[in-house]
Amino acid sequence: MPGGKPPLGPKVQGAGTTARRRRFIQAFPKPAQATRQSAQRRLAQQAARTAKGAAELGRRVTATAVRAVTSVVGSLVGLVGGGVVLVVLICVVLIAAIASSPFGIFFTNEPSAPEAVSVSQAVSAVNVEYNAKLEALQAGDYDDIVIHGKGPDWAEVLAVFAVHTAGKDEGMDVVTLDQNRVNRLKAVFWDMTEITSKVETIDHPGEDDGEGWTESILHITITPKTADDMRTVYAFTQDQNSALTELLSDRAALASLIGSLTITSTDVLDVLHALPADLDQARREAVETALSLVGKVNYFWGGKSLVIGWDSRWGQLTQVWADGSSTTGTYRPYGLDCSGFMDWIFYNITGGEYILGRGGGASAQHSYCAPVSQAEAQPGDLAFYPDDSHVGIVVGRREDGKLLVCHCSSGQNNVVVTEFAASGFTNLGRPDIFR
Repeated sequence: MPGGKPPLGPKVQGAGTTARRRRFIQAFPKPAQATRQSAQRRLAQQAARTAKGAAELGRRVTATAVRAVTSVVGSLVGLVGGGVVLVVLICVVLIAAIASSPFGIFFTNEPSAPEAVSVSQAVSAVNVEYNAKLEALQAGDYDDIVIHGKGPDWAEVLAVFAVHTAGKDEGMDVVTLDQNRVNRLKAVFWDMTEITSKVETIDHPGEDDGEGWTESILHITITPKTADDMRTVYAFTQDQNSALTELLSDRAALASLIGSLTITSTDVLDVLHALPADLDQARREAVETALSLVGKVNYFWGGKSLVIGWDSRWGQLTQVWADGSSTTGTYRPYGLDCSGFMDWIFYNITGGEYILGRGGGASAQHSYCAPVSQAEAQPGDLAFYPDDSHVGIVVGRREDGKLLVCHCSSGQNNVVVTEFAASGFTNLGRPDIFR
């Protein structure tokens, strides 16, 4: 919990595993209700996904894919007379073909494999690695740190990754992002990102017979490659170049994948579906809003946000300004701290009408809560460390009845779901908005 009151950011409308999946969500037993309903729900989701794919095709797939579908369907309908069932079958086949092409990247926020992650989670995983490299470079006693340049455009990284991975004969689809594909995304990112550093020393002579001193300035230079650069680096074929051009013609759609708040993790969905049927709607919305950021937003000391939806600053390299942390003065991808996460949740569920801590940290947020016992705690109540140095939101219970808490963890550098006591939480409070 950082000291001071760093800026919360503009009040604007936003858009829209250690091993594998557990990089983002700590393993915990599935709630009882989710265990009973899991198989039925996944079958229903799979059927709905196929129908949704057809409905979403014209909106989310680029112009080339739409023109291809229209052309082929039109030709086949002219040949066979256009029976409804046949047209539907043709569409399903064509959607499958598109999904196995580079355009399959547009379907990644509907992952079907248990170990799959969304684009926003994959980007967060890359940012964790990016942050670790920058952190290692910044370790040392410097008078100042200066960053030159910035990382590559994420829309371009995703487009190049999709074409490089799925755009060749021996390639694999990008419609599902498992650990293998996330590793490939990381490789593309680093192929497009060069980081160098040097230390500048400036000798300052002493004044009035005083001793001089030497100033030490760390310069970190980030040099990105563009998508056009990568056409040559990866020796793309004519077909790959055409696909890359079409993907980049809809940068907004690619960017929307990065900022998606769709909940896709099976474990997180199980927690959501296990909520009590009679839970107050405001509490349900608070839990759903909290879970929408699991695995997607890095921890940033002093990070706040008064943005409805996704904050476009998340993931952008930013200097840590808040005092009181070993990271103060260093640069890392922008995100949220624990209290900033709580404020963002309640700001969002009230449409910008309510700020939980009134601009303060976890201690201030605790002061606006009434004490509640573990037995009485409900989803939407808050969990605190004994010294108020950390805060999270209760999102349900494990099968054994133990509380589950969603929080932005500095140790795991992400938004995660963990068990209450095992994570160090000891106190519970009911926010005044629920009283």
